[in-house]
This record gives sequence, structure tokens and C-alpha cells, in this order.
Amino acid sequence: MSRRLLSVLLAAVATAGFGCAVQGQPFEKTTSPPGTAVIYVYRPYSYGSVELRPAVTCGEDTARIGPGGYHAFIVPAGEKVSCSIETDTADEVEFNTDRRSYYVREELGWGWLTAVPHLNPVDTDKAQTEIQSCVLEPQTTQAGSTN
Repeated sequence: MSRRLLSVLLAAVATAGFGCAVQGQPFEKTTSPPGTAVIYVYRPYSYGSVELRPAVTCGEDTARIGPGGYHAFIVPAGEKVSCSIETDTADEVEFNTDRRSYYVREELGWGWLTAVPHLNPVDTDKAQTEIQSCVLEPQTTQAGSTN
């Protein structure tokens, strides 16, 4: 194999492996207004399924989270709040919220032919370690979502 072909292949692999992670500000706790709770949904970086960004909805807010990203959903405290992923499998978790922070890891498993996203609540101690490597992903404003 020629050196030129080898260098082109290595550059393509490096771009695919490192160029697809979410770019943004490092994780920082959000200060929520009185009477609200925060649900952090995060997606640790993995090499598989970097193109898949299903819409995640918690309460009234919707975001698309890429690999290595997170989004802080501000929801009313004292209410039952559902978080769901809009896919064919429609995964959902529910919280009876208090005025505190909740953490949910978005994971991608594999179905027969495609990746299948799941939402998994994570305890605070484990989530604090995992979410530190995630960055706040900028969201485009659309109906029913906020930045």
C-alpha cells in the first residue's frame, strides 16, 4: 500500500472518529428558578451511531442530543413529568419531581437493523462522573423547544 493512500485512510479514520462529537461548553450545573426541577439528559460519547439524534422530550421542551452532549430540561417541581424519545420503540421514563436535579443517560442499543435509543435514569453519584465529559449542545429553536 502506498504511503499516500495510507495517509488518506488514516486522515479519514481520524476525522470520522474525532470529528463527530458534539462541540460546546463543558458541563455546568444549571441554576433553576424557584418551583422547578432540572432533568439532565446526557449521551456519553461512543463510536457507534454518531449520526442518530432522536428527539428527546421532557415536559414541554424537546432537544436532539448528539454523542458527548447533554441538555438541561427545566420542569415544574411537584408534578409528574415524562421524558421520552420519539422513535418507533418510544422509550419513556417518568419522574414525580421534587426541587432537585435528575439524571437520565441516553444509550443506543442495537435492534435487528438499526440503533435503538433508550432512556435510563442514573443515580446522582454515577451521573456526576459520566456527565463531566459531556458538553452543552446548542439547540436550534423550534416549536415546543427552548435553547
